[in-house]
Amino acid sequence: MIPRPQLLSDLSGSYELTSGATVSGDLLDAVRLALPVLDLRPGDSGEIDVRRDPALGEEAYRLTVGSRGVEIAAGGRAGAFYAAQSLHQLLPDESYRTSGQASWPVPWVRVEDGPRFGWRGLHLDVARHFFPKREILRLVDLMAVHKLNRLHLHLVDDQGWRVESRAYPLLHEVSSHRPRTATNFYREPEAYDEIPHGGYYTLDDLAEIGAYARARCVTIVPEIDVPGHASAILAAYPAFGATGERHDVLERWGISPAILSPLPPTVEFLTTIFDELIGALGETPYVHIGGDEVVLDHWAGSAEITAYRDSLGLATANDLQAWFLRRLADALAERGARAVVWDEAFVSGGLRQDTVVMPWRGMGVGRRAAAAGHDVVATPVFPLYFDYAESASADEPMAIGDAITVEDVAAFRPAPEDWTEEERARVVGVQAQLWTERVPDPRTVDYRLWPRACALAEVAWSGTGADGFMGRLEEHLGRLDAIGVEYRPLAGPHPWQRRRPHRPGRVPVRVVMERIDAMTHDAESTRPSV
Repeated sequence: MIPRPQLLSDLSGSYELTSGATVSGDLLDAVRLALPVLDLRPGDSGEIDVRRDPALGEEAYRLTVGSRGVEIAAGGRAGAFYAAQSLHQLLPDESYRTSGQASWPVPWVRVEDGPRFGWRGLHLDVARHFFPKREILRLVDLMAVHKLNRLHLHLVDDQGWRVESRAYPLLHEVSSHRPRTATNFYREPEAYDEIPHGGYYTLDDLAEIGAYARARCVTIVPEIDVPGHASAILAAYPAFGATGERHDVLERWGISPAILSPLPPTVEFLTTIFDELIGALGETPYVHIGGDEVVLDHWAGSAEITAYRDSLGLATANDLQAWFLRRLADALAERGARAVVWDEAFVSGGLRQDTVVMPWRGMGVGRRAAAAGHDVVATPVFPLYFDYAESASADEPMAIGDAITVEDVAAFRPAPEDWTEEERARVVGVQAQLWTERVPDPRTVDYRLWPRACALAEVAWSGTGADGFMGRLEEHLGRLDAIGVEYRPLAGPHPWQRRRPHRPGRVPVRVVMERIDAMTHDAESTRPSV
């Protein structure tokens, strides 16, 4: 079973669970949703009984299968949903196909389970390459199978804006597409495919995505990355920039010096966008506001922005960046959402105390954020950036660097043992990132995410990759086959998965980690780090 439960006791015997079986209890809707293959029918009593146990945590459960059928006790709806996911994993692999089989044998077991971390996340960059709604819904389903519960959508970057705005329609009319896309390898001469690329989610799409995810115990975390990464925004509304000049949606990879102005009209613009996002998604407890890789030169060179900074009593452009992000966090708090930032924003200082920090540049800066009293979601490049190749081999498809393996992910400790108890308590979760400069289509998304995301699920749920993980993973791949996931085989890619060959050794991930960790000790390290 992946992720491995806290307690799994095998009992002697099996129970035959039939399609159309009856499910009873006060949390039965969550069980029915998690087990569509069984076509469960609600009733007063039957083969599956679901009860709420207030003594359990919201996501915790007990699952017992015996001669009388299936009994589930759960702390809340999420616990019942996860109990049903565990029950599904007790069925044969064929149960993940829409085969119409009439009955399934279930071994007698007792499971007692609950998660180590409340934030068990995947991040998908839909700005560099757009993935339509159907792919987001499918990813939610795959996350649910693995008890992952946060989907972080990177909705804007220099290379594209991905959300309808009725208040600022040029964002989706102009900023959502580019005429071509870079195809060159890292640090090689620019080359382009000359193929237009684009797309965006309507507000109705976001409403559907939000509701679909909530029903499956997944929270959508939208990211509007500011004040840098702003080329696409300024292609539509240059007046919100630091210089007022118009930019083009960026066709190449890397970072642009384009930056939003920190003046009040920009804050008003962004709060309107937040209102549209939250209004569409529904309950949105977290909104990511970026704060990473910001080139502040245009702020320092603007007399108007400098005068505004002085009027606020701030000494440097970095102080102004911190003020700007705090003002946005205040606006989100007024709307019932907590701000989330990348670690550069913490290093710059001045964050609201309830701002969640994602230390992508390593767990050293993560520890400092935790010691300062911020909740931390572990997101380090190594081993949680899944745009890195899984081996230093030309057989891998084109990637930013190498190598991050399944074993690397399984060995990760989000709350290291050498941290203090107080620091460890501030680690609220763990999340893997899939940046998509070199991920042009859904098949490549599958290849990059799975099975590394299986290891992530184990670490997020259990706190560590438990003994025997690789053996359980080999069995679990049969479920992914049945679902139709085009994952990377453990022995290496299929011939058709190789595509443009990776160039190994150009960007070793461990060298990257040494460099970016050193940068986190500089309060002005907002410039691009990679």
